[in-house]
Amino acid sequence: MITEAVHREGGRIAMQILHTGRYAFSEDSVAPSAIQAPINPFTPRELTDEDVERTIDDFARAAELARSAGYDGVEIMGSEGYLINQFIVSATNRREDRWGGSRENRTRFPLEIVRRVRERVGPDFIVVYRLSMLDLVPGGSTFDEVVQLAKAVEAAGATIINTGIGWHEARIPTIATSVPRGAYSWVTRKLMGEVSVPLVAVNRINTPAVAEEILADGHATWSPWPAPSWPTPTSSTRPRRAPEEINTCIGCNQACLDHTFSLKITSCLVNPRACHETELVLSPTRTRKNVAVVGAGPAGLACSVSAAERGHTVTLFDAADEIGGQLNMARRVPGKEEFDETLRYYRVQLDKHGVNVRLKTRVTAADLDGYDEIVLATGVSPRTPEIPGIDHPKVVSYVDVLRGEATVGDRVAIIGAGGIGFDVAEFLTDGGEKASLDPDEFFRQWGVNTDHTTPGGLTEPTRPAPPRTVHLLQRKTSKVGAGLGKTTGWIHRLELRHRGVEMVAGASYDRFDDQGLHLTVDGQSRVLDVDTVVVCAGQDPRRDLAAELTAAGRQAHLIGGADVAAELDAKRAIKQGTELAAAL
Repeated sequence: MITEAVHREGGRIAMQILHTGRYAFSEDSVAPSAIQAPINPFTPRELTDEDVERTIDDFARAAELARSAGYDGVEIMGSEGYLINQFIVSATNRREDRWGGSRENRTRFPLEIVRRVRERVGPDFIVVYRLSMLDLVPGGSTFDEVVQLAKAVEAAGATIINTGIGWHEARIPTIATSVPRGAYSWVTRKLMGEVSVPLVAVNRINTPAVAEEILADGHATWSPWPAPSWPTPTSSTRPRRAPEEINTCIGCNQACLDHTFSLKITSCLVNPRACHETELVLSPTRTRKNVAVVGAGPAGLACSVSAAERGHTVTLFDAADEIGGQLNMARRVPGKEEFDETLRYYRVQLDKHGVNVRLKTRVTAADLDGYDEIVLATGVSPRTPEIPGIDHPKVVSYVDVLRGEATVGDRVAIIGAGGIGFDVAEFLTDGGEKASLDPDEFFRQWGVNTDHTTPGGLTEPTRPAPPRTVHLLQRKTSKVGAGLGKTTGWIHRLELRHRGVEMVAGASYDRFDDQGLHLTVDGQSRVLDVDTVVVCAGQDPRRDLAAELTAAGRQAHLIGGADVAAELDAKRAIKQGTELAAAL
């Protein structure tokens, strides 16, 4: 059992008990009141008094079952806009019975859950309550109301209070990579001294250094669970990892939350073995091979490190003077600085596992003689569309823009509104405020009241004037940005709207000339008088070396962009590189 595995390693484990309420993607969803959530097409059914009582008992029964399964505690999810939160806030609770109306009635539901859970599991079982500290929705709780509820939750029997931030329907980012590290810990700090139970700070705390800083600043307290140091492994058979060896979360949400809300198995972009540990196994190899990997982008890095970890002798080639490939462009985009951590991790792992890294080396088929396995992770080349005037001086590639090798004017058109197009638009409209690194600037731009004197902690956002006028265009008639991440796409679209970027779907590109970009939209001809046109019109796989090897009668494995050159997809690239290494 999972509980036994955790206990063998000296850890303790709690199971989260959650009811989604009106967030449930089902025609049978329920809520305090029949009010549809803006992120759900279904309108919930209002719970009857009998339903409410049964639901409270279900929470208590779930806790009892968790204890019988060997868990050390449970966490009652009272945050993030789920069912308990929906009872607390008047905007989602229009009831007139004992579960609605006054604040006392609206908080009866969570308090009864905590009380009955405590009664059912006894005094020595850990009960964590996840308290919504900052709703970030109109009509949300004020700080005084949060404090009042926190004290009542403690009195009802909670052992620990975990501080939740933001409802899922909130229009302010809370866990994406564009949020500064540890930015919301000030909310937890405000509750310090109001209750006596330990408080847990949350959101974008992704390194030991950030955690230690939060503790040192008094923004959180240690829990009573054994935690001798960071990280946590305590088994004498498992060596403790140094902080630089941690494969840091980059807050992309692409394989975790996006998968969860798309009904896929959850995983992790930087660690594709997450939730697939029994399937994607990097066991020691029985036959040590001499492996050549060409290309030090995400696919090549993942394959090299994983193959070397298994015991293969690996040589990694790249023509550039640094590892990273396309990640070196991505990390220049404001809000994507976390890719620095990914590259730091791979540098450490390459050295740790003895990979022979040969940079500034462009290899030929002859250079790969003598290798047992050849892996081509040679990446992609930007596609050049066949549009009259494509060679005009105003027209540049996204590669040159993100590398800082192109001069970009004040008026810009971007052709292609996939992930790269959005990255370029954010890159070109950023004024250098570094909101993703500066919490004060982030809260100012997104409209978060850090005094928490307003309902939900909202205030009017203050946005700097963008340095450029940008038009983001796509041929498809679908919503611009429809292919972005399920849980983060709205952030990018809203960010660009805040910056005044015009997003146009269904555009047909006619020609480029001195006047700018000539296009047709909805049958109407239009000329964009721009200084620069940035082309983000897709990529083609780089397979020159593959063709050379085939001609020489050699076989090679293609991974990453060299295999499929769709959108630049680090999730697929890292997963594919790891899977190939596991199979070698």
